[in-house]
Parts: sequence; structure tokens; C-alpha cells
Amino acid sequence: MLPPRIPIDLNDMKENLSFQLRPWQRSFQFWVRAIDIYTGYKVFQVRVNFEKDAQKQEAMWERQHELAADKIYAMCSDLGGFFLKIAQIIGKPDLAPAAWVRRLVTLCDRAPPTTFDTVKLVLENELGQGIDDVFERFDLEPLGSASIAQVHRARLKGDKGDVVVKVQHPGVQDLMMTDIHNLQAFAWYMQKTDIKFDLFSVTKEMEKQIGYEFDFVREADAMARIRKFLYEHNRRTPVLVPRVIRDMVTRRILVMEYMDGIPIMNLGDEIEKRGINPRGKVAAVAKQKILQSLTLAYGQMILKSGFFHADPHPGNILICKGSEVALLDYGQVKDLPEQLRLGYANLVLAIADGDPVRASESYRELGIETFSKCENELQEMFKLAETMFDTKLPPGVTMLQPFSDESSIKKIAVQAFPEELFSVLRTVHLLRGLSVGLGINYSCAEQWRPIAEEALFQAGRLKGKDVKPRGKKRGLRKMLFWTQ
Repeated sequence: MLPPRIPIDLNDMKENLSFQLRPWQRSFQFWVRAIDIYTGYKVFQVRVNFEKDAQKQEAMWERQHELAADKIYAMCSDLGGFFLKIAQIIGKPDLAPAAWVRRLVTLCDRAPPTTFDTVKLVLENELGQGIDDVFERFDLEPLGSASIAQVHRARLKGDKGDVVVKVQHPGVQDLMMTDIHNLQAFAWYMQKTDIKFDLFSVTKEMEKQIGYEFDFVREADAMARIRKFLYEHNRRTPVLVPRVIRDMVTRRILVMEYMDGIPIMNLGDEIEKRGINPRGKVAAVAKQKILQSLTLAYGQMILKSGFFHADPHPGNILICKGSEVALLDYGQVKDLPEQLRLGYANLVLAIADGDPVRASESYRELGIETFSKCENELQEMFKLAETMFDTKLPPGVTMLQPFSDESSIKKIAVQAFPEELFSVLRTVHLLRGLSVGLGINYSCAEQWRPIAEEALFQAGRLKGKDVKPRGKKRGLRKMLFWTQ
């Protein structure tokens, strides 16, 4: 007697095959598009050299950047996930051509939300209880959905205040790691051929940080640690940090205190809605207070503790009542080794004091290796330090142009860059982007000088006589507001 035939589910086979092929499909799509953008620039570089008129050359470059920006936008938007994070990093005025910024600024780290049925299944599997047994109310529509997780507003049974429930999207980690490895290969090629910067180390640090973002237990521990540090070292914490609901945290879900506020990118609209002149004194004071709070918090975290929130992009910053600032999303944090923390403190003092020799010494201490044949090498290295690690822009400049011939990045090759320091670099650049958006030009190095001095003094590397006096005029009173 023949055994009974087992029915074959063709749809199931098709879905399994599609799932297995997704990494290969994404890799193919990335490389086809990346090669198209890269070869477009290489062909253009040959063509533009035949044009001798400088103004016409500039116009040609602008058109080429616009063409490339459309292609980069399409690639990041279509592939989503990790590439939305890349768009956030490169789509900044001080890192990319203006045409790229104009196009990429509209891309946020948004992803299609996971269905509520799946969210419910994840929650009940992780908590070991039915959703109705835990929550008095649970909003079906998420507050937001990003590449790794989505968040829902809810209320626990027996509580009066609301909470936020962060739920990880199923199955996204493997795809994101595929994207990172493709980007690493491209970065390695670019640094060998075109860009004088250790891009591969930067992408290795990104791989490490993104991997951490999938562990919500680690994120909860980081949030609690930073909250404790800021609340203990200040009479009043410079930024608000959500309180973790400790018995409701697993690798895939995280429940925390709900923060009521508006995203910082909506601040201008909110000011106008309230009938306040966005260019007036009241708005200026509010913006200055916001930036002061963020600058103080980051100075203390990086230089005093060494353990800091490493992702201050606008989507993670809320403005609450009384211009208080809430800092969200602790998936990306960094714990600087002591040597790097103190080495960076030394570099902060060098930048604040305009000391190229001290900056050069700090490069060596931090493990930043450079190469250059240009004249005034010491001065160019100092300018590079300002470009990488300070928020201040030169007089009359509203954005840095790292691709111009006069840029220090063009003159100084960065052959080695510590992976751990990338998070500091990215944090400073995000702070600079925020300051540009708020219309404030200031030096974070000058504001952080007292904290850097204290760190070096406590480590026995700075004597009392070397600490510069701080009068009432020092600090954030030096911030300059652009008139726009």
C-alpha cells in the first residue's frame, strides 16, 4: 500500500524561497545603484575638465549633484531599513553637497508598521501574558515606526500615567546586517580610490552600534544609567530621560514612561501657532535654552562619564513644557575607554584655545593617523579638528563645504580613525545640524572647556594653575544668532 500523498502548498514554498532570496535581491539592488552613482561621477569628472570657465564648471557640478541626489534618494527610499539611517547621516549640510541635503532632508527613518496582530503576538510571547491582562488601554495605531521597531502609547493596569511600548519588527536584523556588509565593501573601495578618510573603520563601528540596537535589555540599562548620571550630577537635569518600567523589558520589547512634547523639527511651526515671532527675542531665548540643555548634557556625558547617548538626531528630541528637552531612543550609546575620553578632553581644550600644537598631540593620543604634503600642515590639521569635532562655523558661513578644494578634508588624508571615536564625531555633527536649524552659531568646544578641564584635572593631567578662570560672560552667552 502506497503512503498517503502530502499536499504541497505552492504559496508557502514561494514565500520561503522569496524569504531566502531577499538578502541576495537587496545586495543586487544596492550594487547596481551604487555603481551607477559612482560611475556617473567618474565620467562627469572627465567631462567637466574640458570646461575652463569656473562659473560654468560650478553650474555643471550642481546639476551632477542634483542628478546623483535623486538616485541616492530613490535607493534609500526603495530599500528602506538601514539605508534610511544612512540618509540621516549623510544628508547634513556639513557632510554633503547642498543638492544632496535638499533631497535627503525629506527622508526620515520611517518604515511600514508591523500589523497589530503581529505586535500582539510578539508582546504576548515576550511577556507571557495576554495583552488585555497587562494593559488597561493600548493604542492600535503606533506613534511611529522606524527601521528597527515601532512604538505604541498605552496604559498599564492600575496606573494613572501613560507609557510607551517599543516593539521590535520581526525578521529585520539579518537584512540590516546584509546592508551594512555591502556598505562596508563599498566604503573600503572608496577609501582606496577616492576619499582620503578611513571610511571602513566608520562602517565597522556602525555595524557594532546597529547590532546593539536589537537588544532592548541593553537599551533599557543604558537609559537607566544615563538618567541616573544626569539626575545625580545636576541640581536640575539638563535633559529629561524616560523612566524604564523594569519588569517589562525583554530583548524585543521595552516599556517606558511616556514623554509629552513636540518633535524639535516642529518647533518653528509650534512657535508660529502660538502667535510668537519666530525671529523675535522670546523665540531666540527658547531656542538658546534648548541648545544649552543639549550641549550641557552631551558635554557631561562624553567628557565626565564617557558613557553617552550617541544618536541626537531631531527625531529623538522632544521639546516639553517650559522649553525642557527630552532625549529619546537609547539604542545607540557609547562607552568611551578612559584613554579616549581624556584624549578627547585634551582635543576640546586645543580647539577652544586655538592651539594647533596641542591638537596635533591629541591626534596622536587618540590614534588618529593623518598624511599630508601641503604647506602649513599643522594649521590644516587644526582646521580639520575644528571641522570634525566642533560645531562653530566661520563668520559669514552658514554651512561647511567638505567637498570644496579649500576643505581640510581634501588636504589631509585620515589614514586611521578609531572606531570608538566615530560616535563622538557623529554626535558633534548632529549637534551642529541642530544649531544650524535653530539659527545659532556656537562652539561646543568653548562650552565644554570647563567640563574638559575638570576631567583632565581629576585625572591628574591638568594643574590648578592651568585651569582658565570662568567669568559670568563665559558659556552659552557667547552663542551668536544668525539673522535669517
